[in-house]
Amino acid sequence: MQKMVIEGGYPLSGNISVSGAKNSVVALIPAALLANGVSVIENVPDIRDVYVMKDIAEELGAVVDYKKNENMLIINAAPARKTKVSEEKAGRARASYYFLGALLGRFGKATVPMPGGCNFGGRPIDLHIKGFETLGATVTEDEDVVVATTKDTLFGQEIYLDFPSVGATINIMLAACRAEGRTFIRNAACEPHIVDVANFLNAMGARITGAATGTIRIDGVDEMHGAVHSVIPDQIEAGTYMIAAAAVGKDVTVCNVIPRHMEFLTDKLIQMGVKVEEGGDSIRVSACENPKAINFTTTPYPGFPTDLQPQMVTFLTVAKGESKVREGVWNNRFQYVDELKLLGADIFAEGQNATVHGVPFLTGAQVRATDLRAGAAMIIAGLMAKGKTVITELEHIDRGYEGIEEKLRAIGAHIQRIEE
Repeated sequence: MQKMVIEGGYPLSGNISVSGAKNSVVALIPAALLANGVSVIENVPDIRDVYVMKDIAEELGAVVDYKKNENMLIINAAPARKTKVSEEKAGRARASYYFLGALLGRFGKATVPMPGGCNFGGRPIDLHIKGFETLGATVTEDEDVVVATTKDTLFGQEIYLDFPSVGATINIMLAACRAEGRTFIRNAACEPHIVDVANFLNAMGARITGAATGTIRIDGVDEMHGAVHSVIPDQIEAGTYMIAAAAVGKDVTVCNVIPRHMEFLTDKLIQMGVKVEEGGDSIRVSACENPKAINFTTTPYPGFPTDLQPQMVTFLTVAKGESKVREGVWNNRFQYVDELKLLGADIFAEGQNATVHGVPFLTGAQVRATDLRAGAAMIIAGLMAKGKTVITELEHIDRGYEGIEEKLRAIGAHIQRIEE
């Protein structure tokens, strides 16, 4: 078993670079299967979820060459013919459901078990199914396996999403690329990685407009070809480093970012008294001595993202005053709160709301990474705490952060991974 050991209290300074976006690449890999050809995806992060999605693509018949040293995936989707994803592989990644839209679009049929990934609330895919059915597919669910088929082809339609779901927006977009006629997705999610996926699909021959506007228009095409695409910087990884720098940073520059993608966080950190300076493709962050308590609610982009909620709450544990946080996306994302309490945090969480009372400092303890972003929060807590913090269940962290301990160690963190 691996553990992460952190000696807290050491200030961070220097430059830290952000990898390609996890939430983009896990959709780009299924998207590549829409083409009868070879695609090259660059700036690919070396994370567990990439390996899982690569394995699924290979299971379906695609030939995938992962050039890890070059952060590049070469996907030849021409040999892909299978349309069924195994339960074992689907259970290892939430994003496995994107193969539904991709396979349905290219082959007119798909069988995919319900996804795995982090467990902080139900993962209904009713909006995905609604979209597929509106396009003309027949969808059935049998013992947590989703089967989608078409008799002939998909037909473009107008689809309204009751909630701007990222997963549903991407999945419907994948299927609609090969549908006959025009599709509109109304109340679509606007996250940066949706635009990234749309750009890749357009490079493959799709005809998509409006990916950042809330209304996406897709004109279906008969064929799609391979393309070369570079993944955008990871917005959540950037935010994680910004919060770490705000908590214990002397002078940290987060590099390879798109500053406008981080405005929701920059605004909150400035409210707390943190010094933040934007550059062309970087953000410089310096901690303040007495951070102020704030309130925030997680909402779809451009609001504060749910994937940065645990990290921000961790920082608020030492902010002066009372902070109130509402989780507006998931119904059970405060599981990590009990771990923060082991470090001395004063938090009361119930349902989708949490109240945080700032304490003078946190104290090192042994804690668990209960999910991917909670694991990042535990790392930040360990950097803040007095003494030694030990984090277990690192497999969650490895799903979404490339070399996080090496990157943090390079800017002054006393952090190491050990085998036990």
